[in-house]
Amino acid sequence: MSGETRHTIGELAQRTGLSVKTIRYYADSGIVPPTDRSPTGYRRYGPDAVARLELVRTLRELGLDLATIRRVVDREVPLREVAAAHAEALAVQIRVLRSRQAVLTVAARRGSGPAEVDELHRLAQLTTRERGQLVADFLANVFADLADQPAYPGVIVSMTPELPDDPTVEQVEAWLELAELCRDRDFRARMRGLARQYAADYDVPGVPRPDAVALVRDAVAPALAAGLDPTSPDAEPVVAAVTSRYATLHGHSDNADLRQRLLDRLLPANDPRRDRYVDLLAVLNGWSTGDATVPAVDWFIRALRARMPEPAR
Repeated sequence: MSGETRHTIGELAQRTGLSVKTIRYYADSGIVPPTDRSPTGYRRYGPDAVARLELVRTLRELGLDLATIRRVVDREVPLREVAAAHAEALAVQIRVLRSRQAVLTVAARRGSGPAEVDELHRLAQLTTRERGQLVADFLANVFADLADQPAYPGVIVSMTPELPDDPTVEQVEAWLELAELCRDRDFRARMRGLARQYAADYDVPGVPRPDAVALVRDAVAPALAAGLDPTSPDAEPVVAAVTSRYATLHGHSDNADLRQRLLDRLLPANDPRRDRYVDLLAVLNGWSTGDATVPAVDWFIRALRARMPEPAR
C-alpha cells in the first residue's frame, strides 16, 4: 500500500542492530528483499522487514543455515519442524562435546600420553551394546559358577552401570574409569575372590547372613568416627564383638583359627578399587554414594593382627 511506512537500509540497521552490510547480504540472498526502491534508486523496506530481520538474526544465532532460514521466513516449512530437527542435531553435538570434554579432562588430570588418550577416546565412543558387553564380560568373570544361586542375580544387577543416553561430563568421566576397572585383570581376580568368599558366608544358598565385610563395616563405624587407635586396649571390645558375632553366625568358637579365617576374608576386601567401583556406579546410575568400606576393613585388620599370636618361626 502506498501509505505504508518505508525504511531505508540505514534505518533498519539502527532498529535491528544489524550492520548495513549484513542486511544488504540478506537482501541479495532473497531472505529479506526490499519492498521497493526510492525515486533515486535506494532500497526501501516495508514494516514487516524489522520483524523478519529479527527472526533471521535469532535463527542465525541459534545456528541455522541461511538456506533453511529462507524456507522458514518464506513459510515453505513450519518453524516448529525446523526447530525440532535443529534441537535434535544440537543434542547430538552436545553429547559429542561432553564426551570429548570428559576424555580431555581425564587425560589432563592423569598427564596421559598419546596411546592412553587414544584408548580413552575409544572407550568414550563405545555404543550402548558395546558398553553393555564390556560390563557383562566383567560380571560374568566375577560371578562365574555363582550366578545361578538365588541371591546373585540381584547382586549382579546392583553392580551393573547404566550410562544415560544424555550423560553429564561427570558421568562420562565415571564411565571411562569404570570401564578401565572392568578390564583390569588384577581387579577382576580380586572381585572374583571376594564373590566366592561372600558365597562361603552363606548358611544355605540363597539364605544370606551378614558377610565379613558388612559385619566389620557396621561394627567399626563408631570407632572410626571416634578416631580410636585399632592397636590400643580401647579397641578390644570392638574386636571381641565382631569375632564373637562372626563365630556365632558360623557355628564356631571365637578362637585363633576363626580369627585367621576372618582375617583371610577381609584381606582381599582391603582394596580401594572396590569402593571406587561402587562410587563410580553411583555416579553413572544416579544413586547416592554409600560409605566406603575400606577404612573400616583396614582398621579392623590392624586391630585383629595386633591381637593374634606371632607366627612360629
